[in-house]
Amino acid sequence: MSRCRTLLGFDYGKKRIGIAVGQELTASSSPLDTIYTSNNDVDWETIGKYIDEWQAEGLVVGIPFNMDGSEHDMTHSARRFANLLEERYHLPVYTVDERLSSIEAERILSESGKKPRGLKQKKALIDQVAAQLILNTYFSQHRVQHDKKCG
Repeated sequence: MSRCRTLLGFDYGKKRIGIAVGQELTASSSPLDTIYTSNNDVDWETIGKYIDEWQAEGLVVGIPFNMDGSEHDMTHSARRFANLLEERYHLPVYTVDERLSSIEAERILSESGKKPRGLKQKKALIDQVAAQLILNTYFSQHRVQHDKKCG
């Protein structure tokens, strides 16, 4: 029986990247951080630190689509980000459809009673919760496989 993995989830954006951490054993995840990009430059050093700190063995990236399933500019940008993660860190990278994750994240944040200070903090928290939802989507789509690996 192989041991269960720790995974990092990413909600990629051109200004911010939400990050969450999750465990296959429990199929649960938690918001972790939001990193800011500058001129579309990704802070690879910070991502690498989180991979090392959490001993991540896989990465999950949300891929946005239009509601009709068609692709748009951010679809291609998120795929490019996923490919760069795989090339840079030599870890398996999985992608999931993340339609409406940010809207759902905003609803969850609102219902949680957390009161972010200002719009910048609110957006950062939304990105982290969206990354958590991306990981949860991955876990729910792969639950049978995880059950076999983890228990």
